[in-house]
Amino acid sequence: MQDDSQLKAPINLNEFEFLASTVLEKQTYDYYRGGANDEITLHENTTAFQRIQLHPKVLVDVDIRDISTTVLGEKISMPVLIAPTAFHRLASVDGEIATAQAASRAGTIMVFSSLSTTTPEDVAASTKSSLWFQLYIYRDRELTRNIIERAEHLGYTALCVTVDAPLLGRREKDVKNRFSLPTDLTIATVGDRLARDKAKIGGDSSLNIYFENLLDQSITWKDIDWIRSVTKLPIVLKGIQRADDAKIAVDQGANAIIVSNHGARQLDTVPATIDMLPSITDAVDGNIEVLMDGGIRKGTDVIKALALGARAVLLGRPILWGLAVGGADGATMVLDLLKKELDLAMALCGIPTISTVARDLVGWKD
Repeated sequence: MQDDSQLKAPINLNEFEFLASTVLEKQTYDYYRGGANDEITLHENTTAFQRIQLHPKVLVDVDIRDISTTVLGEKISMPVLIAPTAFHRLASVDGEIATAQAASRAGTIMVFSSLSTTTPEDVAASTKSSLWFQLYIYRDRELTRNIIERAEHLGYTALCVTVDAPLLGRREKDVKNRFSLPTDLTIATVGDRLARDKAKIGGDSSLNIYFENLLDQSITWKDIDWIRSVTKLPIVLKGIQRADDAKIAVDQGANAIIVSNHGARQLDTVPATIDMLPSITDAVDGNIEVLMDGGIRKGTDVIKALALGARAVLLGRPILWGLAVGGADGATMVLDLLKKELDLAMALCGIPTISTVARDLVGWKD
């Protein structure tokens, strides 16, 4: 962790990333930052926002502003949630517990990752704020059922089912670095099962074994029906990238979807998520809530996503940079900084409340 003077230094999320790059092990930084193959989509996820222009209104009373909103009926302080990201204890000794503390301080929701290095029990015990549980579907349906039941018993308030990762995308930085978890860390949600499989196979990384041995590559929409049959929790589908799939999600009774290309870590050359968003929100037509992740680095990015139909956005990598720089305090600073940027952008756009953000606020460069 850096001292207080260094913690005060970052004035935007990109500066947090630079500081994080100076304190993280190279293979950890590359794992967090990297994308699939040539990283074309990774680049597009952020630069696509630069092609979208804001068209502010003037002479609007913005003396009192409210940037709070609701997601699945729960009020949050701003339309920003913490996305599920892996292995937080590589960035901070307190790992996912520090992230949960930051979410609580910021008045928002953390989506707990199935690739957490902290157990869902320990994270749930560390906060009274709402948590969502990100779920992969395993070959072993009884294991999947047990994890769903654990999440429900522990008080997680929604299941966020990742649907875009039947296999692990090829991340060339990780291949070169031969990335693997340190021996003192494991994927805590399935630690015992993973250890047994690793002992049988030997010589492979926990992450590869997790995706190739545990995850089910044959899942279809029928498996979403099965999840619905074993839980009362709201179901959020993460990884929707097409309008027709969004319509199916509505028909299947999903409570919300997340437009996501997995942080550009799965399939390279797919569009930036902000470019996918308009056709998907149009297809959903308000029937369920639409969230979006990927490339959010400024408060203006949040407004652009809301104008294109997102209920809220999820923030991934910048939270990891905050953890690396200063644990829970660093992650909290990241969220506070984005919140202040969003509030200022709203005032300058003539937007007193989140509900007044509309499509006519944005346009595209020629």
